[in-house]
Amino acid sequence: MRVATVTHSKLRKLVFVFLMGLINTSVNAQYNLRVVVNNVSTKYTGDSVFIAGNFNDWNPGNPSYKLKQTGGQLYIDLPNLPFGNYEFKLTRGAWNKVASSKTGSDIANIKILLSSDTIISYNIEAWKDDFNYAEKKHTASSNVSVLDTAFFMPHLNRYRRIIIYLPEGYRNSTKRYPVLYMHDGQNLFDEYTAGFGEWGIDECLDSLIKKGKKGCIVVGIDNGPGRLTEYNPYAFDQFGKGEGDAYINFIVESLKPYVDRQFRTMPGKENTIIAGSSMGGLISYYALLKHPGVFGKAGVFSPAFWTADSIRALTDSVGKSVSGLVFFYMGGLEGEKYVSDMLTISERLGKVSSSYIYTAIDAEGEHNEQAWKKWFADFYEWISADGYNYIIKTVN
Repeated sequence: MRVATVTHSKLRKLVFVFLMGLINTSVNAQYNLRVVVNNVSTKYTGDSVFIAGNFNDWNPGNPSYKLKQTGGQLYIDLPNLPFGNYEFKLTRGAWNKVASSKTGSDIANIKILLSSDTIISYNIEAWKDDFNYAEKKHTASSNVSVLDTAFFMPHLNRYRRIIIYLPEGYRNSTKRYPVLYMHDGQNLFDEYTAGFGEWGIDECLDSLIKKGKKGCIVVGIDNGPGRLTEYNPYAFDQFGKGEGDAYINFIVESLKPYVDRQFRTMPGKENTIIAGSSMGGLISYYALLKHPGVFGKAGVFSPAFWTADSIRALTDSVGKSVSGLVFFYMGGLEGEKYVSDMLTISERLGKVSSSYIYTAIDAEGEHNEQAWKKWFADFYEWISADGYNYIIKTVN
C-alpha cells in the first residue's frame, strides 16, 4: 500500500497522519547489532572490508564502519541502534568492489528488523571486481546532454559535471519552462553512470509530456567525493564539517543565473524547483528554508535528517518564510526512526508555513533509486498541476 497526504498548513493541522507498523512499546528502545563475516578471502589480504547501509547513508568506505579482525573472522559492532528496519551491503571500500554472488551477479541488501540485540553471521561468495563485465550501455534519451564536463563551483573551488534535460519541443518553440535542479546527477538519466540504477527522469518526463503534462527543464549536478559534506549544511561527527551553504550558494549565485541566461526559463520562485534523495533530500529542504525567494517547490525524498539535528530549529525559526509546494517521501522499509524524523519536520513546517505539503509513505519502499523512480511521477505531476489539490491519496 502507498499512502500519501497533502496538507495545507493554513489549516494548522495535518489532514492525515500515517505511521505504518509503529510498535509503540519498542520505538524508543536501542539495540546492539554485530555483523560477522566468516569466510575471509586471502585474495585481497591488504584490503579492508566495510559495511554500508541505511545507518550511514550507504557510504561504501567510511573508516568508522570498517570491520575488525579476530581469528579467521571479520566483525563490526553497531551499538545503540533504534528499533527498526535496517539493510546493508559489504564492500572493500567502493561500490565496484561490493560483495556479489559466486557468479558475479548483484545480490539483494541484507535486511533485518532490529528488535533485540542481534548477531548476524554472513558468508561472502565473491566480490564484484572478481568478474569482467561488458560495459554498461547508455540509456539517456536524446533530450539529455552534458551542459559542461567541468563547470566551476567558485564557492567550493572545485569543478563538476552538469547535465541538462530539455523537454521535447524545446528547440522548435519559443516557449519558456520551469527548471528543476537535482543532485546526484549521475543517477538521474543514464544507467551507464548510475551506480545503483537510474531514476529514469528523462523517460518519465518524455512520457508525461506526450500525455499532455507540462514540460520542464531538469539540471542535474553530479556529486563528487565530498558528497556527504557538500550536501550537509552542518558539521556531523561521522562526515566532518558541512559545506551545504557553499553548495547551495553555488546553485543560487552561479549555476541558476547561467541556466537562466542560456535557456528559455521561467526564473521566478514559483517555477524554480529543487529535489534530491537521502543527503540530496536534506540539502533540497535546507535550500528551500534558506532561499525561499529563489525556490518555490521542493522534492524531499528519503531525507537524511538524522545527520542534521539543527534542521528542526531552523524549520521553527525560518519556516514561516516558506510558501509553495513541498513533497516529502519516505519508504516504510527505510526504518521507523527515519519515517518519524521526516514526519516531525513536515509537521513542524506545516505549523509555521503557508506551504502546501504532500507527505508520502510507501510501506514497501526501500532506500534506493528504484523507490525514488517509482514516486517521481507523483511528485512531478503534483508540483506541475494547475491549482493545488489537498487530498488523502491511497494507492494499492
